[in-house]
Amino acid sequence: IIMMRKAPVKTDVRDAERVGFIVPCYGGGLPGDVESFLGSIRISPNAYTFAVGQYAGYLGCGLHKIDKQFKLDLWTGLSHQCSCIWLFPHQLMLPPVTPKMAQKRSERTAKKLVKSILAGEKSKKAPPKMGLNALESKVWPKLAVGKAKKFAVTDACIGCRQCEKLCPKGNIRFVDGKPTFGTNCIQCLSCLQYCPKEAITLTEKSVKREHYHNPNVSAAELMESIIHINFQTQRRKRPAACLLVLPPRQRGKRPRHDSHRPRPRQA
Repeated sequence: IIMMRKAPVKTDVRDAERVGFIVPCYGGGLPGDVESFLGSIRISPNAYTFAVGQYAGYLGCGLHKIDKQFKLDLWTGLSHQCSCIWLFPHQLMLPPVTPKMAQKRSERTAKKLVKSILAGEKSKKAPPKMGLNALESKVWPKLAVGKAKKFAVTDACIGCRQCEKLCPKGNIRFVDGKPTFGTNCIQCLSCLQYCPKEAITLTEKSVKREHYHNPNVSAAELMESIIHINFQTQRRKRPAACLLVLPPRQRGKRPRHDSHRPRPRQA
């Protein structure tokens, strides 16, 4: 798994047989700089491509943007918890379910998706454009800057510096043992949701509402650049924006391609 919270450390994956993108919906679109990262990724025109968009209330236009770049063979959406608790509680999902039910639903969906990928199934149509969400995505960076100015830290802070290490934009600096926040923020809220003492706040609503992060993903894992998984022995879940590269089943010679032009959609 090549993480895309920051610029991906590996962009040439032309030797991969299957390549997938797993992204959450941020402000109606793709998170942070992921959209600009897409232009640097090189995929074989023969590779099978898929994408999964994770959202709370609506899918957004993120998958449509990925499809424009790479012409996805398969795509799907997955409704789960919301990290943006200053907007609404993390339990608010469509359709509404409890966190435990949402986790089980996600695991069932993931199993079905794996079967579809291995079978080489293809979506019958392209991801929706979601025009209103595309407009939302354009103004989201400005909204994120405004929200970043409202970060605050309580006396519960123990100065562990985890938030500083987690921030994908380097937006957090420590002064006199306490974090300070700049305005170069994408509102991933990793700092807030993973704080061991819940000492970071963002408006009064974030104080009153329950914090949440995926229990299967640690803060240390989010800080990694590449996560190597033995698919024969491990089952791991990753909600953060990432590029999932599945190695070819056969390691025979494959043609090399110097171009990363999109592959034509097959009928």
